[in-house]
Amino acid sequence: MKVYTKRGDAGETDLFGSGRVTKDDHRVEAYGEVDELNACVGQALATGVLPELVEPLRRIQSALFDVGSFLATPRSDVREKNGFAEVGPDDVAVLEAAIDRYDQELPPLEAFVLPGGSSAAAAFHLARTVCRRAERRVVSLDREEKIGGHALEYLNRLSDLFFTLARLENHRAGVKETEWAGRSG
Repeated sequence: MKVYTKRGDAGETDLFGSGRVTKDDHRVEAYGEVDELNACVGQALATGVLPELVEPLRRIQSALFDVGSFLATPRSDVREKNGFAEVGPDDVAVLEAAIDRYDQELPPLEAFVLPGGSSAAAAFHLARTVCRRAERRVVSLDREEKIGGHALEYLNRLSDLFFTLARLENHRAGVKETEWAGRSG
């Protein structure tokens, strides 16, 4: 099987079980952003994150594939027929539990912090911002098509987790966070 099909050369792509759309369709934009987010998680993993985070991040990558397939397959009957998993309330609860667990270890947040610090922390900050963009694209799609499911909740909580993980990486590495001081005059 070849990697290229040439079917997209005119600016269109296939939705699973639902025909062709332009590559700038809201649905394609949404699952494209989720795909980019998944690549950011892979980049974070490549920086050498804390060992205890490797397996949870791999599960997050799998869940993001579930979100992407949900978005790329508009028809629920096609998703059900093909056994596509969807993120649900339990997946959101797992993220919340992780945020709560790691947040207990961190000093209280008293100011906005600038993205950066260790390589892993910077990668998590980047993942957080890409996650927020993916969330905005899914909001646009939902306004247009009322997609249902729990993708929005999941992405919203995931960006919070990435912020927490950035802080955790810096904290455990002994890297002081840089607080935003604002600009004067």
